[in-house]
Amino acid sequence: MAENKSSWISNPGKYPVEVKSGPKPEPGQGQIVIKSAAVAINPLDWKIQAYGFYLEKYPFILGQDVAGVVDAVGPGVTRFSKGQRVIAHCHGFLSGDPANSAFQNYPIAIEPLTAAIPDHLSFEEACVLPLAVSTASAGLYQKDYLNLPLPSLTKVEPLASASGLRVITTASLPNHALVKALGADLVFDYKSPTVVDDIARAIEDTDFVGAYDAIAGSGSFEAVAAIMGKLNKFAPVASVLPYDKPTEQFAPKFILAYDIIKEPHRFIGDWIWGTFVPQALANGTLQAKPDPLVVGTSIEAIQHALDVQKRGVSAKKVVVTL
Repeated sequence: MAENKSSWISNPGKYPVEVKSGPKPEPGQGQIVIKSAAVAINPLDWKIQAYGFYLEKYPFILGQDVAGVVDAVGPGVTRFSKGQRVIAHCHGFLSGDPANSAFQNYPIAIEPLTAAIPDHLSFEEACVLPLAVSTASAGLYQKDYLNLPLPSLTKVEPLASASGLRVITTASLPNHALVKALGADLVFDYKSPTVVDDIARAIEDTDFVGAYDAIAGSGSFEAVAAIMGKLNKFAPVASVLPYDKPTEQFAPKFILAYDIIKEPHRFIGDWIWGTFVPQALANGTLQAKPDPLVVGTSIEAIQHALDVQKRGVSAKKVVVTL
């Protein structure tokens, strides 16, 4: 039987992660076993290791982004078969089962959070997408968030632009060209002392639909609140972390990425993961960005990859091949 190496944390703050071996798992109803080829590291991964966010039980396996080949499918799976190239948003934090986390040779994914990928896209490139796709979709398309129309398959644009919006965003100066190439209409330097005034002027005479805070730190919360104050209007704000000081004019709503596969929002996940992602990757509508920064080639490299991400990267996503 094939060996399933995995990367475990045994308690909050445990460093380094522990590599253990076990048997290859078998899929249950609606499940897919993936033979991992590449996994991506998100900031949330090292933060959970360091601070114990989200985890209610230990030991546990981290990781949400995986690309690989379908090894086996369980009863009820209709869109996938053994040998297909796929990406998946691993849902261990939702299920509470470490078998559903990414940092192992054979994670168990579920059909609603899995998509086929084209042959021209490498596993290293593809694995940067899953968590970002689900989180963006949860903030952009749910009724109580920005409530945008679902994205079109006709243009090479990021999700918000593909939904017909004019996108105004921030980035460091060296990354402005990249962000514009990906579809942003206006890009401002987040380090500029006038960034709040600049963005407020850019959107004051527009049909402003809302803001998406993908950083959700004290600085970004303050900046978005200041912009909303200058506009003197209320609009929805989606945030990747909770905010504990809401006001009548500024009340960011915390995004739960997995909500797109639950009622009443399941139609979002069905469209994004079942239709948009596979077709948009195949026809070039969706680009796998940022580019991967491969820092290791085995489960044993996961801790190094977490450390690299913690130190900080720009316009890249840390990846480990397996």
